[in-house]
Amino acid sequence: MMIVMEQGPVPDAALPVDRFREHLRLGTGFADDGAQDAVLKALLRAALAAVEARTGKALLARSFTFAVDAWREADRQALPVAPVTAILSVVLLDRAGEVHPVDADTYVLRRDTHRPQLAAVSGALPVVPLGGSAEIAFEAGFGADWAQVPADLAQAVMLLAAHYHEHRHEAALGDGGMPFGVMELVERWRTVRILAGGGVR
Repeated sequence: MMIVMEQGPVPDAALPVDRFREHLRLGTGFADDGAQDAVLKALLRAALAAVEARTGKALLARSFTFAVDAWREADRQALPVAPVTAILSVVLLDRAGEVHPVDADTYVLRRDTHRPQLAAVSGALPVVPLGGSAEIAFEAGFGADWAQVPADLAQAVMLLAAHYHEHRHEAALGDGGMPFGVMELVERWRTVRILAGGGVR
């Protein structure tokens, strides 16, 4: 079992709505009363989610929880989202659901643009209880502000959101894969899975 959960959505204020409006050249086509903002935000969120899913990257900073029923390696565990900026906590849950915090001095974050890891300071990570799980709370993302998102990924979101806007009246919005230009922009950010079962070393 491996479950990753986002602990809250990207705040509306962090979405580049004005920049997207300019990208679409909507300035003269819509009233300047914010009436279209809800649509633009929804398109940006859809594009952001698609680019993040494709790359395994959190573009904007937020918190996540990752639950596993066993460590992939005794002394380390790859994290499913990058770049990770901080490990907030690690807890073990036994079969009865009782929570056992893990001492923060016993583990460390190994930072990596593609494959960050929770690692034991020495020896092994604490044993996950039989029938229980381990939960890692962490923060990930390039930054809280859109200006901190790498330019190619930011452009990919804009292009994909514009594609969704163009096809917004179709029943299956976003179905059928990403446009070629978007794929070119995100390709270098994709995490290559090199082990069977999605393992990462």
